[in-house]
Amino acid sequence: MQNGEVVDRRDDELLTPSEVAKLFRVDPKTVTRWAKAGKLSSIRTLGGHRRYRAAEVHALLEGTETLTS
Repeated sequence: MQNGEVVDRRDDELLTPSEVAKLFRVDPKTVTRWAKAGKLSSIRTLGGHRRYRAAEVHALLEGTETLTS
């Protein structure tokens, strides 16, 4: 980190499908469908569970990108 540089902790944070669903007010299955359709990128845990980057999710919520179910 350089002088004056601000680090956004949302870049490192991962969210569960339920957490993303609450933010968008949809069912967690809808979030999984978005990921399968390539509308939202996901990371798989060692156990095979999906996790979503908080920065990407918040960008979608702020209208930087758009989603349709």
